[in-house]
Amino acid sequence: MSEQIVYQIEHITKKFPGVVALHDINLQVRRGEIMAIVGENGAGKSTLMNILSGSYEPTQGKLVFDGESMQQMNPIYAQEKGIAMIHQELSLSNALSVAENIYLGRLPRNKAGLVDRKKLYEDSRKMLTEVGLEHLDPRTLVRDINVSQQQQVEIAKALSLNAKFLILDEPTSSLTPKEADILLSIMRALRKKGITMLYISHKLDEVLRISDRIAVFRDGELIQVLDTKTTEIDDMISLMVGRKYTGGFVRDHYKTDYDAKEVALEVEHLTVGNKVQDVSFRLYKGELLGIAGLVGAGRSEILQALFGADKRDSGTIRIYGKEVPLRNTSEAIAHKMALIPEGRKLQSLFLKFTVKENISIAFLRKVLNKARLNTGRKERLIAEDFVEKLRIKTAGINQKIINLSGGNQQKVVLARWLVEKPDILFLDEPTQGIDVGAKNEIYQIINELAEEGTSIIMVSSEMQENLSLCDRVITLYEGRVTGELRHEELSEESMMQYMSQAKEA
Repeated sequence: MSEQIVYQIEHITKKFPGVVALHDINLQVRRGEIMAIVGENGAGKSTLMNILSGSYEPTQGKLVFDGESMQQMNPIYAQEKGIAMIHQELSLSNALSVAENIYLGRLPRNKAGLVDRKKLYEDSRKMLTEVGLEHLDPRTLVRDINVSQQQQVEIAKALSLNAKFLILDEPTSSLTPKEADILLSIMRALRKKGITMLYISHKLDEVLRISDRIAVFRDGELIQVLDTKTTEIDDMISLMVGRKYTGGFVRDHYKTDYDAKEVALEVEHLTVGNKVQDVSFRLYKGELLGIAGLVGAGRSEILQALFGADKRDSGTIRIYGKEVPLRNTSEAIAHKMALIPEGRKLQSLFLKFTVKENISIAFLRKVLNKARLNTGRKERLIAEDFVEKLRIKTAGINQKIINLSGGNQQKVVLARWLVEKPDILFLDEPTQGIDVGAKNEIYQIINELAEEGTSIIMVSSEMQENLSLCDRVITLYEGRVTGELRHEELSEESMMQYMSQAKEA
């Protein structure tokens, strides 16, 4: 690999109101390398990426790209220089074709000024071949391709703009292991062609597989740049958290006694379309029950149906022995149930609102006085109480939620529902896109809730999360229950065995 420096970052500092997001960052990125950027949420990773792609202007410091000082940095200027950023939340339009998305705003036209469809599809096929999608028809609507293919189309779009420096923010966070492998293979192929990549990821095992070097950030500072060949996961974690890492989260004890009198939730013969078929199980008081399965197995659909967000075709639901209809989310909330859905930014957060407003929005009736006026004071006290209880790192309850790290945003979502003191809590991918340190804090909160008697159902794609947290796990395959494992029976092998095949007759 060439040692030529393609991007020189000199003394970069970025300040937001009340927060120093980055402090005096000095980093050199070599041409044709894949450099991973790791750190806890709030470490400054995304802020740096936004500066390098022109979305943010640094408070001080200097950027030099390909030997040229980047004085008037903005997204258009960065694009002209060959810098492209692919965000975790993809920017494609579902209503347009793959080809139209790749060349959006740059559609080729003939002499009559009409879109030259033949050239559009020919050019698109060339770009799709570059990212391993040579068999995909460019006329296909984006809504009809999977998330992995959408991610590849985003890269094809960047390459069509002659990008030579790609910034990828959590590119595999929503992909299956097989899909992630495909994307990593594409990244390796692009590296061979001389394209440089900066790559943010919380998947540290993946970082070791794909990167050449690793830049570790903590609290807005660059701590160390590591050579991947001589680095282990524990080394990264210790630098990220600022202390020696001694292993993952383990609960003090797991539930072993199951009293039929303490069945918090009983589900019988639940069917939801063709996604969930004849599912039955029990959830006990104070239990943490995992639902495990491959993507598309029906895990999230079960939670959505139980919370009344999706209509079920059949099935009986009992809460503490009493049959309940749960026709909508209002009825579920009235029965002291709460759901933290997958995808906090799209489904849970009001990004233009403050921390206080995001916590209080689900329980406004609790902060209204008899005259139906917002007392303000109660709302403030409740928000401050949960910021302290859940150790939410924020400049204050009036800080905009969008400026918090992913881990702290997730704590705010938890706070919103915990105010209601739910008896039954559904968690769908509760730590997705969250770093190691923040994960352990979320785990501790979940553990404390179970210890206090809250009955919890958790869906997680992370095997280790199920092994560390769950008292029991039920496994699904193509919408049907294939197994039930108590904590002492749990292992990656036993779970995968049941998750990857139909139940034997």
